[in-house]
Amino acid sequence: MEYVRLGRSGLQVSRICLGCMSFGESDRGLHRWTLRPEDGVPILRRAVEAGINFFDTANTYSLGGSEEFLGHELWNHLPRAAAVITTKASGRMREGPNGAGLSRKTLFTEIEGSLRRLRTDYIDIYMIHRWDPVTPIEETMEALHDIVKAGKARYIGASSMFAWQLAKADAAAARNNGTRFISMQNHWNLLYREEEREMVPLCTDLGIGITPWSPLARGRLARKPSETSARGQSDAITPRLYDDGDGDAGREIIDAVGAAAAAAGVSRATIAIAWLLSRPAVAAPVIGATRAAHIDSAIAAVGLKLDPEVLATLEQPYRPREIVGIS
Repeated sequence: MEYVRLGRSGLQVSRICLGCMSFGESDRGLHRWTLRPEDGVPILRRAVEAGINFFDTANTYSLGGSEEFLGHELWNHLPRAAAVITTKASGRMREGPNGAGLSRKTLFTEIEGSLRRLRTDYIDIYMIHRWDPVTPIEETMEALHDIVKAGKARYIGASSMFAWQLAKADAAAARNNGTRFISMQNHWNLLYREEEREMVPLCTDLGIGITPWSPLARGRLARKPSETSARGQSDAITPRLYDDGDGDAGREIIDAVGAAAAAAGVSRATIAIAWLLSRPAVAAPVIGATRAAHIDSAIAAVGLKLDPEVLATLEQPYRPREIVGIS
């Protein structure tokens, strides 16, 4: 495993981050493909054995079930000081006022819930999951700063939003000498590259490390177009992300990934992740896993350097498309 500093911070993270949306009781959330705890443990163990120290979750994943799984199982395999945990807030956790969003009240309520479920007294990176159009960003950034100063989080990060929103949030923190973001978890893969227009250059300029979500485009880059998966059959979000806007380009890209994988003797997933790792702004893609073999495919990408000709073949078919994945 390789490790890199995350953004301008001194925090060192593995080049693969294990996304933990797959873990948690399915009857508590929106996803029927989440794993039972006994099925998730071998995946978590394999990740730790491979040197992954970076784990991503959110309060809304299985309505806290993902955090509970990590809190119950991760400390059996990794000392707290060796793990880097990120969790997120803003999504709705309960009905009624203050059950969602990024107000000061909600953020302080939600981090206490996350700390309890994760069985820890601090979060390494506390992230805003999506932009809150109602709460003033100055209130949100001050609350995040106070959470860090209270010792409940070590750093802060953000997830998908427009570049102007990230710039506005960073400026609000800078004006008040507050805590600033060290990471951006955005939507970026070979089938969706709109982030390269503004978000990626902005993060590079600000010294914010990028940890892209859905590096395999919800699995589409990991299998032949004729194949499917349990998640692909039941995930209502996937069609909204990838079924419009790219014409035949998506099929061409998937075919190019398959050809590159066959030539290199590796999986399609390894090629797609290796492409992201070749981008200078990327610290660690967030990979989902429902089998231990998925960990192995991701780890293989860390040491795989793609030739310029291969990179060009993977990138050439892409066509600009509508912005998706932010709300």
